[in-house]
Order: sequence, then C-alpha cells, then structure tokens
Amino acid sequence: MSSIRYVLLSDGSSDRMLLLILDWLLHRYCPDYALESEWADLRRLSQPPKKLSDRIRKSVEIYEPDLLFIHRDAENQSYESRHREIETALAGLTKPPAVCVIPVRMQEAWLLFDEVAIRRAAGNPNGRLPLHLPAMSTLEVLPNPKELLFSLIGTASELSSTRLKNLRPRQRAHLVAQNIEDFKPLQELSAFRALETELVDVVRRAGWASEFNG
Repeated sequence: MSSIRYVLLSDGSSDRMLLLILDWLLHRYCPDYALESEWADLRRLSQPPKKLSDRIRKSVEIYEPDLLFIHRDAENQSYESRHREIETALAGLTKPPAVCVIPVRMQEAWLLFDEVAIRRAAGNPNGRLPLHLPAMSTLEVLPNPKELLFSLIGTASELSSTRLKNLRPRQRAHLVAQNIEDFKPLQELSAFRALETELVDVVRRAGWASEFNG
C-alpha cells in the first residue's frame, strides 16, 4: 500500500490533537493510502525559527513531508486574515502542497460536539450529570472554547472539588479527540468546510483521492 507522509506545523504541542481530525479527513478521501503523520517539533533545535515562513521551511527541510498542514487559531483575527498570513508565509514554496487549518476561534471548539467522547475523556463514561453542550451553530462565536471544554470535562468527571484539582484537563482534552469516532458534524462549521475543501483540492491534484461515496 502506498503512503502519504504529512506533517502538522502549529504553535504548540497541545495542537497535536488536530492530527486525529486530519487523519479522519484523509482516510475519507484517500482510503487506499496508509498515513504517516507527525507534529513538527522545532523546539529541539538549538535556534528554533520564530517567523512563520522560516518555521515552514525548516519543517519541510527536517521532515520532508508529502503534505504540509499549517495550523493557526483564528482567535481575535478573522479567518481571512489568518489565511492571508499563512499564504504570505508560503510564498515561493512549491513543494510540498500545503493546507491551512484555521479553527474559529480555537481548535478546542472542534471538540465540543461529542458528549460521549467528553464523558469518556473525563474517566466517567456512564455519568448522568447534564453537560449542556453548546449548539453547533454557536461553536465559532464562543469567546473561550478551551475553558469551556475544560469546564465540561470537569463537570463530566463528577469529581469532588478536592479531587477535581488533580484532573489535568489539558491532558484530558487530548482524550476527547481520541474518543471521537466521527468528525462529520463539524461540516456544519464554515472553518472546517474551508479546511475540507482545500484538502480535497490538494489530494485530487496530487492524484491521491479515491472515488468518494459521501
């Protein structure tokens, strides 16, 4: 079986959870390919590059990927502004093909739709305390998705306030992503649809895409 080796370049190690979403997307459109995924860890370099354009080039140099994903949270910027920022940093890079990953506002917003996954990540899959997850239509306007996800994990754990201090919600957030089997609900979100559209165009031009059945 042929393989696609891809690398995710992001701002921090917590963004590794996006690899699971990217795997899911690539498996949908390139089911005949094995995936080799890595997070670009430039921290180990003696002089890690600061500028995005330099970080992109160093990632390509070190990892030699077939495909590069570049993540930036929109945060207080618009999607369009972040996309232009990445496109500017990519100027002059012809290989490998690159895809922008720009959640609105933060990547944690893409984990707030699966109650079962949150309960499992909290270590209490059979919990019954209501979680009151936000509606999908509101995910891209939430002021702080990260804090909301951490709060939901704490609520789902049903731990006492004393034991809750040892829950480590940052680590549990990774478990939420690992416990989501189907990311298709995210197609309701404009930023996710933009990612999917961009990725489909890249894999088709690269000749990786298989006939897709919906």
